[in-house]
Amino acid sequence: MQIIKATADRLAALAELFDAYRQHYEQTPDVPGAYAFLSERLERNDSVIFLAEDEGRVLGFTQLYPVFSSIGMKRAWILNDLFVTPDARQRGAARALLARARELGQDTGSRYLMLQTHFDNKKARALYESTGWELDEAFGYYYLSL
Repeated sequence: MQIIKATADRLAALAELFDAYRQHYEQTPDVPGAYAFLSERLERNDSVIFLAEDEGRVLGFTQLYPVFSSIGMKRAWILNDLFVTPDARQRGAARALLARARELGQDTGSRYLMLQTHFDNKKARALYESTGWELDEAFGYYYLSL
């Protein structure tokens, strides 16, 4: 398995995966809309998207959006999306995507990464905590200090 930065040549596969992710959250299927949304993000450099691939097959992705910490006077990242196809889970893809997100934060001199998930998403919460993320109990956000 390898983690690569998404580019336009992988957009069709990414749009299918992104649409599956949205359907997981009970959204209406819309592959053309997913394609357009992701194309715009990549074209405008609004986000950074990493893909987990194995033998040419896209297994998962994570999408991070840049923000800034006024208090720390540094960049920060919101890890907005993380998804691995159900048949590829428990193979290390999510863990590898989180590690690559951490590297992005370190490489860009960021203060932290942040994400939010449902309190009842126990598997995801266990994964985040096992990789160093800490829950901010006052607000329900996880932070990864860098």
